Amino acid sequence: MSQRTAARSKARAAARLAATQALYQHEMEGTPVPRLLHEFHNHRLGATIEDVEYAEADIAFFDDVVTGATARAGEIDAAIKAKLSTGWTLERLDKSMRAILRAGTYELLARVDVPVGTVISEYVDVAHAFFDKREAGFVNGLLDGIAKSVRSA
Repeated sequence: MSQRTAARSKARAAARLAATQALYQHEMEGTPVPRLLHEFHNHRLGATIEDVEYAEADIAFFDDVVTGATARAGEIDAAIKAKLSTGWTLERLDKSMRAILRAGTYELLARVDVPVGTVISEYVDVAHAFFDKREAGFVNGLLDGIAKSVRSA
């Protein structure tokens, strides 16, 4: 992997984590998307908060995931619900989990330029930031199921 590819990969990983946080905030507080994007651009992406340095994120990619996931929320939620086990509802999932699944599902639906394996492994990594191994496995299985439904590769 070239240095440029590695830097892009790291910037996209940071964008995915930030997008998950933004989608979570959007659901929790109802923050309008334009204000949310502005807040993340100016105060979070690449910033140092409470001695934690946030990696430089691919801002265009971040914007696409956040705006796309919110714009296509109905379609995305339907795809997630279709893969949940009997007796489970989207509402029963932790809000952080919903944010991870929505961002990952958006990429699977709309970002055909990103390989399925990359999407799944990146959101499993995001899940590890918030949850234990069991939940990361859940993200892996659910996104894999969605990928098989929405991508023919």
